[in-house]
Amino acid sequence: MDAFPASSDTAAVSCYYSLLGIRRNASPSDVRAAYRRLALRWHPDRWAKEPAFAASQAKRRFQRIQEAYSVLSDKSKRAMYDAGLYDPLDGDDQGFADFMQEMLAMMEGVKSEKPDSLEDLQRMLAEIVGDTVSDPGTSDGGANTSGRRGPSDSTRRSRGGGPMIR
Repeated sequence: MDAFPASSDTAAVSCYYSLLGIRRNASPSDVRAAYRRLALRWHPDRWAKEPAFAASQAKRRFQRIQEAYSVLSDKSKRAMYDAGLYDPLDGDDQGFADFMQEMLAMMEGVKSEKPDSLEDLQRMLAEIVGDTVSDPGTSDGGANTSGRRGPSDSTRRSRGGGPMIR
């Protein structure tokens, strides 16, 4: 039997991915394989003949491994965990899990679209504000032609006080 590691995790491991020894982008089969490997190693029955301290530590570690697997193997719980919204003590989270699953599905649909360029975002902002912005690539350098008071685009400052980066 392996000796109990000197750096036993008496404090709860905060990251389920670290506990299972996998990356955040691990596939479901990677999660399952890591769980099986660790469950076999830390199963309390394998530590029954060891001193009581080692057996109790193995039992606690096995329980944390089971908890991590139950979260990371469930698609909706994993999505909530990744978003920082999963609470293992809250058993009544199925409605919220369903909502999060719908949100993630919508976000996945948006990811496949072509990202907007900076100029597209500037035009959208101008439309929202009601300002007409000339094309930054024109000869006037994107000067303010809206008739509104204030500095032109070339002299506007960002929040930090420095020049606006294009």
